[in-house]
Amino acid sequence: RECTMKTSIVFLLCISVFPGFSQGRVVRKDETGFAECNVFFSGQVPPEGFTEPFHVKICQQYNKEPRFATLYSTKDKIPLYSAFKFTKPAQSEEENWLVEPQIDDPENDLHEMVHEADIGGTVANLGANQALTSDYVGSGYERGLLNPSFLNEKDFQMATYTLTNAVPLSPALSKSWHRDIGKVVEQALIPHCSKMDHLYLLAGAVPSRVQVKGKVSVPESLWLAACCDASEGWSLGLVKKTNDENSLADVTVRELEKQLLPGVHLFKGNCGKDKQSQKKREAVLQAVSQIRSGEQVGTNNDQETKENGLVRRVAGIIATPFIKLLELLIYIFVELVKFVFYFLWLVVKRVVGTILGGVCSLWNGMVSYLKAISMVLISIPYDVGRVIVNIFLGFLQIVQDVMSLTYRILSIPVGFVLHLAAFPYHSICAIPSVLQDMATGIVGTFSLVIDATAAVLHGFHYLAWHILKRFVPKGSSGD
Repeated sequence: RECTMKTSIVFLLCISVFPGFSQGRVVRKDETGFAECNVFFSGQVPPEGFTEPFHVKICQQYNKEPRFATLYSTKDKIPLYSAFKFTKPAQSEEENWLVEPQIDDPENDLHEMVHEADIGGTVANLGANQALTSDYVGSGYERGLLNPSFLNEKDFQMATYTLTNAVPLSPALSKSWHRDIGKVVEQALIPHCSKMDHLYLLAGAVPSRVQVKGKVSVPESLWLAACCDASEGWSLGLVKKTNDENSLADVTVRELEKQLLPGVHLFKGNCGKDKQSQKKREAVLQAVSQIRSGEQVGTNNDQETKENGLVRRVAGIIATPFIKLLELLIYIFVELVKFVFYFLWLVVKRVVGTILGGVCSLWNGMVSYLKAISMVLISIPYDVGRVIVNIFLGFLQIVQDVMSLTYRILSIPVGFVLHLAAFPYHSICAIPSVLQDMATGIVGTFSLVIDATAAVLHGFHYLAWHILKRFVPKGSSGD
């Protein structure tokens, strides 16, 4: 994510070098219509009936000014219509194809159209909702512009070269469509609208089921709706079937709306239907009919037209090698310029990345240093308090030891004196007991002697008796 952010910053720095960068802003849902691009619609009201969730409104800008509006289908990967006004024919056609990052990645910070090759990895899911150049390469289809570049000049022309304004067309159909539309607008519509800036044009495509590379829908028909919202105004619709490059049917706007989605209304109030001039509309239809039949509007000199066409073809054949050589030189020059800017972009990216990395490292180091200092400062009062408590407890322990030692020293002579003082008392008090014990011993001794004498005498008496009893006859004993 950090790498993507750095790349986006460098890319935005590169964009600031080019003040004329195209901008295709995806209109938010909370904005009215096409926001600042509402000026390309009659009454500043866009067509109604295009309400699918995959319809995206794009306000195509260049040099910070709106140039035309596009309704894009992310399902079909093609525009459904582009709304624009005729400026005047372009003097040159320089193709610089662009893509719209916001369609694939709404959260992206790039709000401008950018060259597909310059996006790199800054856009997530690139190509998921829109067509890319790679979808057309080798497909046999060209990128056909709904809002043709040759009907615009300068900045308006540059803004048309976006893939959100392109549909897949075969080379022949693309050439036929742009040729017919160019002639119709320049020779039929512009001359019959009293105010050119009140001519509103809608060019659209109807998607088919055929897809290019299974992704981009090929139109089944192309259409153009014109509204001259002025005095003696008119409206007109043209339809070209893609399976017939020479077809070009004129219809009313109401008939055209029926060929599109149900409920579609292209112009507010049907382009002022109540004040439309039937005469003007018939003149427009006649001019369209002449264009369809291949006639030059306002000229009946067919021979001159053929001769001019032959001269143009011969001149084209002669000039083609020089044009191709010039295109090759221009291509080489453009590629060299792109390489130089790409190299500068890499250098700036590396320098900015290094600077940002250094700043981030410095910031992280400063934060760590301040954090360590804060922890030390916070721990100082705690350590001081702990030391004071330990000192106080040590002092109390010393006092306790001194008192215990004093007690023990003092307890030795006191005990000795007490025992010495008590000795006479115990000695004197012990004399009666000793005398008593001596008297008792003497009496006991005499008593023992008497008892012993008595026992000896008794023993002698008993012995004498038994002796006499044994030796004296029993008869004489009765005598």
